[in-house]
Amino acid sequence: MKIDNSLTTCTIPECIRKIAIPASVGFFFHTLFNVVDTYYAGLIGTTAQAALSLAFPVFFVVISVGSGVQVGTTALIGAALGSGDNRAAGEYARQGLGFGLTVTVLLTLVGLVGARPLFSILGAQGDYLAACLQYMLPIFALCIFPLLIYVFNAVLQSQGDTKSFRNVLMASSAANIALDPWFIYGGWGLPAMGITGIAVATILCQAGGTFYLGLRAVRTGIYSVPGSGGWRPRATPFRDLARQSLPAGFNYVTMGLGIFIITYFVSRFGQTVVAAYGVATRVEQIVLMPTIGLNIATLTLTAQNHGAGKLDRVHELMRKSLTYGAWLMGGGGILVFATAEPLMRAFTADPLVQAEGVRFLRIMAFLLYAYVVLFVSVAMLQGLKRPMFALWIGLWRQIAAPVALFWVLTGLLDFGVAAIWWSIVAINSSAALYSWTYARRVLSRLTPRP
Repeated sequence: MKIDNSLTTCTIPECIRKIAIPASVGFFFHTLFNVVDTYYAGLIGTTAQAALSLAFPVFFVVISVGSGVQVGTTALIGAALGSGDNRAAGEYARQGLGFGLTVTVLLTLVGLVGARPLFSILGAQGDYLAACLQYMLPIFALCIFPLLIYVFNAVLQSQGDTKSFRNVLMASSAANIALDPWFIYGGWGLPAMGITGIAVATILCQAGGTFYLGLRAVRTGIYSVPGSGGWRPRATPFRDLARQSLPAGFNYVTMGLGIFIITYFVSRFGQTVVAAYGVATRVEQIVLMPTIGLNIATLTLTAQNHGAGKLDRVHELMRKSLTYGAWLMGGGGILVFATAEPLMRAFTADPLVQAEGVRFLRIMAFLLYAYVVLFVSVAMLQGLKRPMFALWIGLWRQIAAPVALFWVLTGLLDFGVAAIWWSIVAINSSAALYSWTYARRVLSRLTPRP
């Protein structure tokens, strides 16, 4: 395998552009995929749209587990490549595949058993509960595809290739536009599936992406590096993968639980507010797309340059990422605040859903740059093989602080749903400030390799 060492030698701005731009473009189409699902669910009815919103935190668990495996595997392979240890990189790639498959089996079993009680806790009953299950059960049954996508993408991302995943997301988004109405309403030999059709379209798109990324990962040659061991699971690399992946995965799970908690408290105000929250968060995700590219660039470049002992480049990387993020989210915040009304009208005809969604978006406009600071700081720490901070800060900002604040403000003081939106701003802004301070302290204490 010919290793591309340009990630440890090219200029930091050049490296960021190389990784971040394709990743951001790809995740724009990933969000468009979700927006299309939300749009077609709205055509089915408000119950279907609310069910999709309610299912999102549960579906996010699948995404969280896959993302955790991807982050951990990327960090290990990237550090090995940066240090020139191709054998270790190949071993982590092989063992990462087995690790991902093991996690998939466990997730499928837990999801199929736990979906109904989870939705019941969230307040879904009758047709509302049935719609949630019709969407999520097929996804849990075949979650091998989204999990393997993340495993293969880790191999590519650790080498600076974000274009392949971008291609998958673009192709999937285009296919989803055609498949959603076909599977929802039926035709050409297919029966009408309703909201289940949205899930089936998602699964088919992910299956195609899995095969494409798997082929691309194999062609890098990383699975055939001499001396990298066989395919049988081994305790030491599994332990390394677990140490890096599980905290990252649980961090993403806390995000899903955070959405779960927000949805739980928001659902007390009715399906209309739940639908508004679901639609508005899709819009927010579109604006945040460039920050995802910065996060991926920070993780990948930190892993390789830390592995190569070039900590001066990691310092520069953090400065540049935060500067770029300030420009992007400064403009994004102004855009969201100014265009909140037409954006909500584009996705729902319900005036009550529109009004609450506009209020949410205008409040969140003040939070966008804090997300940049938070995510870049966490990604840098993960690249330095310090994944536990992400879990601790996730537990605080997604679970402990929201439960306490939401309960006091909406339960005891009865301030209304706007108190939830402003609490999200306060919690995440404080978490961003602390994460930035901690990341700088960790980086300043590291000793460059001679």
